[in-house]
Amino acid sequence: MAQIGSANEDEKPRFAQLKRGQSIETITLDEVLDLFKLPRELGDWDGQPVSVGNGRFGAYVHGHGIYVTLPKDLDPLDITLDEAVGLLKDKMEAEAKRHIKKFPEEPDLEIMNGRYGPYIAYQGNNYKIPAGIEPADLSLASCMDLIKLQADKASTRKKRTPKAAAAKEAKPAKEAKITKAKAAKK
Repeated sequence: MAQIGSANEDEKPRFAQLKRGQSIETITLDEVLDLFKLPRELGDWDGQPVSVGNGRFGAYVHGHGIYVTLPKDLDPLDITLDEAVGLLKDKMEAEAKRHIKKFPEEPDLEIMNGRYGPYIAYQGNNYKIPAGIEPADLSLASCMDLIKLQADKASTRKKRTPKAAAAKEAKPAKEAKITKAKAAKK
């Protein structure tokens, strides 16, 4: 961590994180001053400013209200506007592919593409779409049927209570004591 200023002054001191591979013992003044060049504006894209910075979780690009983490091989001080715009476009495309279908009649219901495949998001809950069903072809009625079917299936399952779980774990221990006692008698 590098710092410009001291806490005794009226103005707050500025801080910058060291890059990977830099050490406080070996860093030069020029390298430290380069760290304070971030965040920097790269230019405009579609009338919106595009900037690059170094945040809590690493280097990032910001534009059109979207934040994209910079890959490890790109340096935030060397990145160009074209590279940053490419990263922003990729993120926008990935976000667009995530939403498969929306229903205007039911704004809380949406068919989405997730990490583990397509699913239905409805009122804060997620419901899986069975294999073999094309998510884009689902209608509102068929989505509601899938939601009802999975909600009924979840309510019929027996829930395990802490008491039952503890009794089940204690039972094998009891059997072990009996076998030890039988072994001692022989």
